[in-house]
Amino acid sequence: MDFLLSEYAGQPLWLWFSFLSVIGFLLWLDLGLVNKHDSVISPAKSALMWAGFASLAVLFGLYVAFIYQPDPQYYLSPDNLNQQAVVQYFTGYLLETALAFDNIFVISLIFTYFAVPREYQHRVLFWGIIGAIVFRAIFISAGAAVVNSWTWVLYFFAAFLIWTGWRMLGGGGAHEMKLEDNTLLKFVRRHMKVTDRIENHNFFVKQPDPKTGRLATYATPLFLALIMVEAADIVFAVDSVPAIFAVTRDPFIVYTSNIFAILGLRSMYFMLAAAVERFAYLKYGLSLVLVLIGVKIIWNFGLSKELGWLPYLEPHWALMGTLGLIGGAILYSLYRTRARPG
Repeated sequence: MDFLLSEYAGQPLWLWFSFLSVIGFLLWLDLGLVNKHDSVISPAKSALMWAGFASLAVLFGLYVAFIYQPDPQYYLSPDNLNQQAVVQYFTGYLLETALAFDNIFVISLIFTYFAVPREYQHRVLFWGIIGAIVFRAIFISAGAAVVNSWTWVLYFFAAFLIWTGWRMLGGGGAHEMKLEDNTLLKFVRRHMKVTDRIENHNFFVKQPDPKTGRLATYATPLFLALIMVEAADIVFAVDSVPAIFAVTRDPFIVYTSNIFAILGLRSMYFMLAAAVERFAYLKYGLSLVLVLIGVKIIWNFGLSKELGWLPYLEPHWALMGTLGLIGGAILYSLYRTRARPG
């Protein structure tokens, strides 16, 4: 019992285990009950799934606002800690959800490349969530240790975010993935037996080895797609983790907002994948968000905290800026890609 009362990253272990248990239960409901049979998930069902996860994210925000006990070491002011925490939580959740939009486009390309049938795509995304939960925990733990030990590392995060956003604005694209030349995919194919045959929803199948004639285990295109989905998530984490540490240094807030955003992303995929072309200008909004967060780091930690030249920008300004940029980009995309008569 004393073990569960010990702390990790400013919060008792029982709280971390409780959160992960709730997420595990939600995933069991998803694959074990709601979507236990392979089927094509309609945009309407996808929207309902996303609404469910978004509602849970909002409920968790209420927990942060009224019950959560923030660790003061992660906040600039000891006053109104819950108010600071809840604003940072929703800012982080919104930011991670916005950055995850780009991931949807990459996942769509992966499924197209491997010709993954639509009825099996949810299974690949489900197991992709498991990997994302683990990898984000590793990235965030490492990031929290670095940022809270050496605050000046945030300036490197700022420079990286501004450079990435500027590159996206220039049309370079933040996350281009040429699967035919992908090093990881070539490595897997070189070191594993791989088949082009998709058999039900299996990641591996048994079939005769052409050299020995004996049954051997072969990875299917579904497994290769899963590997590439996980790789894409790691690539996106390189942007999203520095971005959210610019919003909050509280590891629990960073991790929980990340996980709720990832859950929403996977459920949102089937709602948005069929209309990818309608969000043609979204990348410009995302690029400006990255630049905004990078500038906010320099403003708050350099010009305000260190030099005292400018007033400190409260987290809600980042929330409002992110909402405005992403919302504007979505509305502009829908307007420019609307069906024209004739």
